[in-house]
Amino acid sequence: MGQHRAHVGLLAAVCLWAGGAAAWAQGAPAVPTPPASGARIVEWDIPEISTLPDDEFGRLVRFGRSVLEATYAHVGPAVADPAMRFAGNNLACGNCHLNDGRKKFGLPLVAADADYPTYSARTARDLTLADRVNQCMIRSMNGRPMPADARPMQALLAYLTVLSANIPDDAKVSGAGAGQMPELDRAADPVRGAGIFRAQCADCHGVSGEGVRRNGADAALGYGVPPVWGPDSFNDGAGMSRLMTLANFAHNNMPNGTDWLMPLLSPADAWDVAAFVESQSRPALAGLERDFPDLLRKPIDAPYGPYADGFSAAQHKYGPYGPIRAEIARLKAEKGSVPNPNLK
Repeated sequence: MGQHRAHVGLLAAVCLWAGGAAAWAQGAPAVPTPPASGARIVEWDIPEISTLPDDEFGRLVRFGRSVLEATYAHVGPAVADPAMRFAGNNLACGNCHLNDGRKKFGLPLVAADADYPTYSARTARDLTLADRVNQCMIRSMNGRPMPADARPMQALLAYLTVLSANIPDDAKVSGAGAGQMPELDRAADPVRGAGIFRAQCADCHGVSGEGVRRNGADAALGYGVPPVWGPDSFNDGAGMSRLMTLANFAHNNMPNGTDWLMPLLSPADAWDVAAFVESQSRPALAGLERDFPDLLRKPIDAPYGPYADGFSAAQHKYGPYGPIRAEIARLKAEKGSVPNPNLK
C-alpha cells in the first residue's frame, strides 16, 4: 500500500502526472465479511474529490473518477484511438463498483490502495494495485491489460489512492465487498430465479438481460442499465460470474437504489435470481483452467474446473456449499495443497 501512495505523491509533487417494515421482513441486513486474523476494521473517511485543487494531480484524480464512471468512453472497444481500446465491452467499472466505488457492500474501492500489494491465490504471486486493475480489464471488461504508463491507468490509480488516503495500512473498512448473507442448504435454483428476474429485474435490465443503452443505436455510448449476460457483459472469469458475489451484490443493492440496511430481496430470492443470471451465456475467457496453482485455495463457487474435491461443476456453481467446504477443510488438513494439473 505504501508503495502506491508514495508513488502517487512523488509524481504529483514533481508534476509528472501528464422502504420500511415490509422491506425489512423480506430481507436481512448484510453481515460484514470477517476480517483476516489480526486485521482491524475502520470506518470510512473519504476525502472530498471536489476539494482537490485544479492542478495536474487534481485533474488526474478527476479523470480517474471519469474512467471509473464511463470506462467505455475512455478505453472502450469503439473509442477513436485503436491503441486505447483496452476494454472489450461497453460496461463501466462503476456498473459493479457503485457510487464511484464509495457504496458500502456495493463492491467499494475505498481502501483498495491500502490492500495492495497483496498475495493472489489465483496467480500464486503478489499483485500490485495496477495488476488488480488489469485483472478487471481482462475479466470484468473482457479486454486486455493497460500499460502502467497509460494515462487512464495512472488516473485510476490516483483516484483509488485518494479514496484510501485516510485508511491506515492493512486495515479493513466496514462495508467491504458485497456482504455475506446466509447460505442456502440447497442448490440455488435458476428456474425459480427466472421468475424473480422477470418480476424484479427485467424492467431495468431487459427480459433478455441486454440492459438499456444510453443511445439505442450505439453501444459505444455505454449503458444506463448494464447487460447482465450476453456478448457485451462480463466474461466467465469475472468476479461477478461467481454466485456468492452476485447473490450478495443483488441482495444488498438491487433493485437499484436498495442498500444493505433495507434489502428488498430475501436471501433465498437473491440466491435464486443470481443463479438464473449465472446460468445464461456470456463471453468465455481462455485459460481459466490454469487459474489457482493450488486448487485448495480456489473459491468454492468458482464456476470452472479443475477442482480438488470431487464435487461437480454444477454444485460448485450453484451450491450447496457446506459439503464442499467441509471436504476442502479435510483435504487441507490431510494434504496441505493440491497442485493444479494444468500447470505441470
